[in-house]
Order: sequence, then C-alpha cells, then structure tokens
Amino acid sequence: MAKPATSSRQSARDVALRKGATVEMVRLTCPDSAQALKIAESFGTAIVDSDGIRDLHERLISETADALSDGLGEKAMQIHLQRIVGAFVGSAHGAGQFYSRAVTDARDATAKAANDSRDEDLDGPVGYDSAAQRKRESAADMGVQAHALRMAAEGAVAAYKQIVGETWKPFDRPVENPGHSLDRQAAEAQMSAFD
Repeated sequence: MAKPATSSRQSARDVALRKGATVEMVRLTCPDSAQALKIAESFGTAIVDSDGIRDLHERLISETADALSDGLGEKAMQIHLQRIVGAFVGSAHGAGQFYSRAVTDARDATAKAANDSRDEDLDGPVGYDSAAQRKRESAADMGVQAHALRMAAEGAVAAYKQIVGETWKPFDRPVENPGHSLDRQAAEAQMSAFD
C-alpha cells in the first residue's frame, strides 16, 4: 500500500512555537523590591541591594557589548545579546516559578498546622521547627533569590534596549514535530514495519 507523500516543510502558519519567558512573566512571578524587603524583615534574611544588582548587570552587558563591538557586526551583536539576556530572563522566571510553588506549599502547611485535630502537622520535638515553619522559611529564601534574579534580568533587559535600540523579546523557537510524543513516534516507527 502506498503512503501519501508528506511535505517535509510546514507552512509558516502551521509551525508551533516554543514560547520563551518574558520580562512580564518574571515580574508576575518574582517579588518586587517592596515585597523582597518585607520578606527580609519578616524572616531576618539578608536585605538585597536591588538597585545595585540591576545597575551592575546593566553595566555588565554594556561592557560586554563594548568589548565585542570590534569583532561583531550589528546583527551578530543583537543575536548574541538576545541569547545572553534570554538566559537572565529564563533564570529569573524559573526562580519565580519555584518561589510561587514554595509559597503555595508554605500556605498549605500553615493552614494544616492551624487545624488542631491533625496530629501529623503538630510541631516537632523541642528544639526543632515544625514542617510549616521550615516551609515558610524556605519560601522566604526562594523569594529573596527570585527577587535578586529579577533585578539581574531587568538590568540585562535595560542594557539590551540601550545597545540594540529595541525592546528585548524572547526568541520563540519552532517545536520539532509538534504534537508527537516520543511514545507516538516509536509507535509509528514500529507500525511502519508492517507496511
């Protein structure tokens, strides 16, 4: 039985794209300066120099571009900086997602601990923190880290705009074989043996 010919090229509108993290996504998931300060004061963690981190990363990207300017053309510089800034934004977004999950876990554990009829959520032995307390402290640590990475990403994005003259946008890369899982691909390969 003959198979219908399939085109190896997909039309532009049929290509699925893998969306990259945006600065807006980072701002939605990572604490801002006011919230980071509130977390640091409430949990006794280090107070992050938000403006210092942002400014340092802006200078870092600018100085990198200056050092590379003789060796890279305008388009090559834009592509290079696109990737570098994308790494900063992606890292901050990942930390923000981790922070959001940690806050949810801390809230759940704290709510369970408030229920007097649950034995498994009672405080631990004397001298040890309860599970809920450990989760709250972990969420606080994650919040400060996510904020620091947010400031680094915002500095990198600001430098990109200064150097390239455009607002940074994530590169949306095409997904290979959209909708095909590895299991499905394996099944198709096995079934082709019967043709």
